[in-house]
Amino acid sequence: MAKVSRTREVVDRLLDAIIAGELRASEQLPPEGDIAAQLGVSRLTVREAVRLLQAQGVIVQVPGSRHRIAPASEWTGLEAVVRHARTEGARERSSLELLEVRVMIETGAAQLAAERRSADDLEALRADLERMRRAHADGDVDPFVAADLDFHDVILRAADNRILLATMRPLTSMLEATRAETSAVLDIREHAIAEHAAVLDALETGDPLAARDAMASHMRQTRDDLLRFVHQH
Repeated sequence: MAKVSRTREVVDRLLDAIIAGELRASEQLPPEGDIAAQLGVSRLTVREAVRLLQAQGVIVQVPGSRHRIAPASEWTGLEAVVRHARTEGARERSSLELLEVRVMIETGAAQLAAERRSADDLEALRADLERMRRAHADGDVDPFVAADLDFHDVILRAADNRILLATMRPLTSMLEATRAETSAVLDIREHAIAEHAAVLDALETGDPLAARDAMASHMRQTRDDLLRFVHQH
């Protein structure tokens, strides 16, 4: 376990250095021994970390030479892409890209959930919506965000598709960051409550098309609010 954690730490530090520009795209990765000495780890640990970054497309193996650092546009690993997307310079574009992905995934999840949700799922959604209302009334952003995320998590789980859950899990950290930013705005919280209530109503009817349309409406409102109140476009 300690070895795995150490390798994970090296992956994180290398990725942070690449994202920060300390290690530049298209340049060669420093020699393995230099990285090991700088980070205070074994060369084997560095080698394992580099392999993990290669699997995400962050580092490219070059035969007969040191590895090359790939531009962020060539990265293929969702974890690395999301980590880069959370940086200041990439946040505006990334928040809109995330919404586009959510439209594709969450509308389908709502459609499935309308047919597969249980009485317990509906009760959990009602409780989460009430938590959102209380937090909004108190002007308390963090509990509002937590309830909002929980509401969507219930829908994803109610869709009863393991691949769907695995696809959305890496996006959770990015969702938390964007929700905290938007939910600080009073008007956005009010709109979110109304849209979530409409989604819940549709799920209660068990009509999959109504649930899909309600979630699509929620995503459109979220995008409009993001552009108007946060990006000020």
